[in-house]
Amino acid sequence: MAQQNKMNPVVSIAQAARGSATLARLADLAEDSARRLQAISPLLPPGLRGALRAGPIEDGSWCLLVSSNAVAAKLRQQLPALLAHLRSHGWEVTSIRLKVSVPT
Repeated sequence: MAQQNKMNPVVSIAQAARGSATLARLADLAEDSARRLQAISPLLPPGLRGALRAGPIEDGSWCLLVSSNAVAAKLRQQLPALLAHLRSHGWEVTSIRLKVSVPT
């Protein structure tokens, strides 16, 4: 008698996240980070918008991933205004960190 290979059913990331509290929390944080980036985008010069990616959120601190040191330097000048904007829209953000990360 031949052995049958039992395969696990293929599930999407969204389905897996719903089945795990830890994954669901990570998915929520990723969505929240993306919404924050969308909220501040109108405040940014058009040339900078494509140089940013939403990063992790941890203990009230939000990380923005930037494409270069030059982008980080320009963005640092706007951080107080970005923080105020996020807070005025209901986000509890204590700080915004910038991390240079070359897109892959």
